[in-house]
Amino acid sequence: MTFEVAGLVSGWELRLRELTGRVGHLFARPEPREVFHDLIEGLLSDLDKKNCWTLAQRAGHSHPGRMQAFLSRGAWSADALQTEVRAYVVERFGDPDGVLFLDETQILKKGDQSVGVAPQYCAATTRIENCQVVVMLSYAGPVGHAYIGRRLHLPKQWTDDPGRCRRAGVPAGVGFATKLDQAVDLLAEAVDAAVPFGWVTTDVEYGQHPRVRNWCAKNALSYVVAVSAALPLAQGGVAPGTVPVTCAGQVPTWITGGDWQRRTRVRGGGGGCHDEWTLISLGGDLRVGDESPADGFAHTLLVRRSVSDPGDLAYFLAHARRHTSAPVLLRVAETIGRIKEGDGRGDGLIGIDQYQVRTWTAWQHTVTACMFAHAFRAVLYADAATVLGRAAEDGATGRDRHAAHRQHPGD
Repeated sequence: MTFEVAGLVSGWELRLRELTGRVGHLFARPEPREVFHDLIEGLLSDLDKKNCWTLAQRAGHSHPGRMQAFLSRGAWSADALQTEVRAYVVERFGDPDGVLFLDETQILKKGDQSVGVAPQYCAATTRIENCQVVVMLSYAGPVGHAYIGRRLHLPKQWTDDPGRCRRAGVPAGVGFATKLDQAVDLLAEAVDAAVPFGWVTTDVEYGQHPRVRNWCAKNALSYVVAVSAALPLAQGGVAPGTVPVTCAGQVPTWITGGDWQRRTRVRGGGGGCHDEWTLISLGGDLRVGDESPADGFAHTLLVRRSVSDPGDLAYFLAHARRHTSAPVLLRVAETIGRIKEGDGRGDGLIGIDQYQVRTWTAWQHTVTACMFAHAFRAVLYADAATVLGRAAEDGATGRDRHAAHRQHPGD
């Protein structure tokens, strides 16, 4: 198995069999149920490349035909599987203060036949690449996080070409939608499914646009989103001769040293870095452009700067109930990097960026299966952390008892 925690959580093979069996009703016959289990087990394996050929070979199939047919032509619903994934994640990680995190991932492609592929911005290379763009929704609770929703973005090069869409199997009713619209759809889907959460978060790619922010405010939802230094601010009551604040990037210039508070940000490798934060309440004479918070809510601008490089600044906008404490807002803001980093590592391990499918149905099946594997892996990691935590507590207790025995040998 690809994760080192496998040895820490006993019976993971049985647990995986139970979980794939839990969704067995989605498949009409025993054979596709078994292929699905083989697929998930392969996605969780230590294979360097995870495509139908390698996954089939690992499962002992004589050729990739069964795996290819299951993904490309299988008569099962990817949306129904996504519903099961979401239920499993909420069952294991659900919390009233849970966090919904919006992000996107880009899958590099060589040809132009894969559904949705087009020259688009790729964050990994910071340039335009031939790729697919996937809008993803993650759910994070106190002990773990995993994907619960996905949307493949179809650029206008696709939706304006019915023949191309037809050849790729795109359903006739699927039209153009912006990535921001797809992000809002994912949030609405989670709300409709009664997913327990207290916060919406996203990185700057989505946070800097008012579309998601306005939808949250309209629905009285709390959020902390990353924004750019160009976030429009409007300042009233400016004294004559004074330059008004027009964007978030101007704010740090008038923050005094005593207004910054230091915190340690933990990184995935176990290390940490020191940051300083400051919070500025918005409203009255300083507000977010023409945006208004929901009744009983207030906007707060959070600014983070690196201790080692004070010029390294990041900005976050919070929309939360009035009197929400600063530590709560900071905790939510810090989850953004943690979730993004964790999801990125998980993508590589389960092969979400390695698939070789071209059609709409095959894409939906493949990516949703990857979400299933990602969720199982996340739960296993959370359980392993619990095991390690208990072992550490037991070790500390044992050391305390040993020390007490040394101090009181006559007791």
